[in-house]
Amino acid sequence: MTSLPAQPASEPADAPADTGDRQQRRPTLRSDLRVSLPDGLIALVVTAAVFALLYARIRAETSSTVSVMPFMADEGEFWMYFLSQAFGWSALLWAWITVVLGLLLSGSRPSWLRLPGQRLERLHRTTSLNTIALIAAHALLFAGQLVRSDTARWYSAIGTAFVETFVPGGYDSGTGQLAIPLGQAALYLAIPLGLLFYVRHRIGPRTWRVLHRFVIAVYILSVWHTLLYGTNVWYDGWFRTAIWLLQLPIAALLLLRLLQPARRSEKLRGPRTHTGSPAGWALRLGGRIAVAGTIAALLAAVISGNDGGRTMPPEDTSSSHNDHG
Repeated sequence: MTSLPAQPASEPADAPADTGDRQQRRPTLRSDLRVSLPDGLIALVVTAAVFALLYARIRAETSSTVSVMPFMADEGEFWMYFLSQAFGWSALLWAWITVVLGLLLSGSRPSWLRLPGQRLERLHRTTSLNTIALIAAHALLFAGQLVRSDTARWYSAIGTAFVETFVPGGYDSGTGQLAIPLGQAALYLAIPLGLLFYVRHRIGPRTWRVLHRFVIAVYILSVWHTLLYGTNVWYDGWFRTAIWLLQLPIAALLLLRLLQPARRSEKLRGPRTHTGSPAGWALRLGGRIAVAGTIAALLAAVISGNDGGRTMPPEDTSSSHNDHG
């Protein structure tokens, strides 16, 4: 999931008034790709560290992945799957950072945040582009492992892997029947929603803002995909609980964004003083109530421990699920 560039920061008061100068200063995909390289290198370092940790835990047979899929103990055969997992975790982390930055940009910025608006916005764009790249790498490596594990002819294996990885409904076994389409939806929504930023002057800022709000759905799909399909969080435990806890800052920032919107037109006034349609007022109120309810649900899941995780199986894992690609 990912999250993508938020509304650009307003130009300074002394910005040139000439239209040509403003167009020249407008961020482009090429310029953002260039400045995103340092952030991308950091993401690769984090991915390498996660891969090393996953690989070491698999070799020591202390990873829950081995409990879910005992045959994964042959780490030499499935290194591409572990690398796919590492890219997936990096993608989720970068998506989390991107969403947080986007919410800080789109709402009333807290006084303790000393980072200038333009720098914060640029960081938001670069982490967004790298999130898309990390998600794509995660999916491609997953497909690569399917090809590697297939004993059929290479062209048949590639076709099967492509269908199971990139075609909704193509993966038709176990938890993947739901989890894989969720991940596919996150990928297929993230790419256009992210790149629309660079053509917002063509589609209009209002249309772009409306579409950009669906980015939060991309993030939700990514987290849902992880909790359903990530073998590292398959069972109850502190790591799965930590994933739930990490959603609290985002939910809190989103609620703050709704309660204190940057635009006056988005403020929730009383039903009698509201200038829009009654349906619009009800929708704004419903959104605030839904986010507040989400925070309560997150706290209840963490405190109670009922967060959808499985119970760890006994030492004999012969009855464990083995269809968890």
